[in-house]
Amino acid sequence: MTALAIIGGTGLSELDDLVIHGYKQVDTPFGKTSSDILIGDLAGQSVLFLPRHGQNHTIAPHKINYRANIWALHSLGVTSIIAVAAVGGIRDDMAPGVIAVPDQIIDYTYGREHSFFSDDFCSDNHIDFTYPYDQHLRQQLLAAGKQRNISMIDGGTYGATQGPRLETAAEIKRMAQDGCAMVGMTGMPEAGLARELNMAYATCAVMANWAAGLSDGIITMAAIEHTLNLAMKQAKQIVSQLILTQ
Repeated sequence: MTALAIIGGTGLSELDDLVIHGYKQVDTPFGKTSSDILIGDLAGQSVLFLPRHGQNHTIAPHKINYRANIWALHSLGVTSIIAVAAVGGIRDDMAPGVIAVPDQIIDYTYGREHSFFSDDFCSDNHIDFTYPYDQHLRQQLLAAGKQRNISMIDGGTYGATQGPRLETAAEIKRMAQDGCAMVGMTGMPEAGLARELNMAYATCAVMANWAAGLSDGIITMAAIEHTLNLAMKQAKQIVSQLILTQ
């Protein structure tokens, strides 16, 4: 159907100006997807959209059926995925509202199904994951931001944690020492699964808040939502521009 899909995270469950043609329910060997997959176009360019937490954001990060989501998109002919994610900023330049395109990832999750080949494995199923994000797709995202006059940070390591709780200050300190620039809960195994199916994958990461221990007071959902209401408007513009240039 189309070569490009958008997986939306917190604060992005729909795209403005997207003409919806219908929804597709896909049966997969790994169970149900987070929701039916939206099929539409933006200014004549085809796109699929899947909200990873479900239509009403009811699926916790550790309960998302990542394998079903990625498998379903692949079965519909998708070859490239833009993952939009709300994350916490760790590095000094990753302040709330900043948008970044990470180039590396560290996986701190556990107990999630990380492979399509867990039950039918052979040596050929090892994937090279040296550079987890597709460089060409990353550059397309950065170019789209530039075309819309939206500042974006090129690079940074995404630290993927288990959730659904936010991290402790000590955990964030360790992640900073590990070299993480940002922290989120959905980056893995999503990126790895896309690589297993040879799908280009890149993340548009929106800083929703400073990570634990890096600001005064506690982290509140009200503050996160306020930031996301502003920053996700820019993320949508970036994604729309990328679609238009496909």
